[in-house]
Amino acid sequence: MKWTSLFLLVLLQSPAPGATVPWHNPDPLQDAPSHQVWDKLLRKHVSPDGWVDYTGFSSDRQTLEGYLKLLGDHPPSEQWSRQARLAYYINLYNAATVLLILEHYPLESIRDISRPWGKKWIQIGDQRYSLGDIEHGILRKMGEPRIHFAINCASVSCPRLLPRAFTEASLESQLEGAAKEFVNDPSRNDLSRDQARLSKIFKWYRKDFRSADTSLIDYLNRYLPDPLPADTRVLYLPYDWSLNEKKG
Repeated sequence: MKWTSLFLLVLLQSPAPGATVPWHNPDPLQDAPSHQVWDKLLRKHVSPDGWVDYTGFSSDRQTLEGYLKLLGDHPPSEQWSRQARLAYYINLYNAATVLLILEHYPLESIRDISRPWGKKWIQIGDQRYSLGDIEHGILRKMGEPRIHFAINCASVSCPRLLPRAFTEASLESQLEGAAKEFVNDPSRNDLSRDQARLSKIFKWYRKDFRSADTSLIDYLNRYLPDPLPADTRVLYLPYDWSLNEKKG
């Protein structure tokens, strides 16, 4: 299993080669599509604490596929705001992940699927992308580290899948809320004055959270009611890849 873990780690840290933000909307003045359908599905099948009813989702699979087709038929245009593009790709990633799980359900983990992040099957305009392309080649290149608290990999240790869609109008408050919640979640980060045992998300994507004048601790302190000392020792918690499935 060592080679599998190594491959996954490399995949998580490396942008997908050749993936770029697609500017091939046939109508550059076309507005961004509505995410209302996805919002209704999330409210129906995701609990407030982020557990997913995949059995319920399967009954609405046709609606989910229709939403993904809507997104595929309306690829981002340069005329869209940055917020509209971020909301588009975050929702696309999350909806595609749910559909990927449904295509292989029942299962114990997304890692039971062959190359879940590597297969190019998500249609955007006239091109196909993988989940890895969308995350590493598009979203991460948009320079918004809070996307790591918004996209969901269908696993227990991932940020919870919010029971509502991301929208252009509410994106800033949604991302800020997701970041604050994740950093302060004791099931994902164990913080004390002496050491910080963090989610491996902060290890895999550490370059996204740091800058020339900002350390990882500085980034965390933006969201903590009691800031950590600059010299806090950082360790990383095991990552639980079990399916984020609603039980009972």
